[in-house]
Amino acid sequence: MFSHIVVGADELDISKKFYDAIFTASGGNAGEFDAKGRVVYTRDGVRFMVTKPINGQPATFANGGTVGFSMQNAEQVQAWHDAGVVNGGTSVESPPGLRDMGARKLYLAYLRDPIGNKLCARAVIAG
Repeated sequence: MFSHIVVGADELDISKKFYDAIFTASGGNAGEFDAKGRVVYTRDGVRFMVTKPINGQPATFANGGTVGFSMQNAEQVQAWHDAGVVNGGTSVESPPGLRDMGARKLYLAYLRDPIGNKLCARAVIAG
């Protein structure tokens, strides 16, 4: 459904450190700066980018918005969360863990990145 997601950041080096940590902890790769100065992460044909806002205004986060990442298992979700906290992120919502949604069971973790973007990692455990 998605081809790419872009979040804004004023301090790209700080954001790159954070996103490199969460993506490599969950089996991905570190990002690379492209010709336009954006940090780009690519996996399975989908791109996640971090950039300074094009309009020159300060970066802000989406109030009510969440960027969700699919993981293969609970261990990847936990590693993603732990790497994020160690690298400038803030744990939010409930602690990482199993969420029982009836027939569907998910292992979820939530973080805010250094600029305040809300992120979620999830693995489907059953259903």
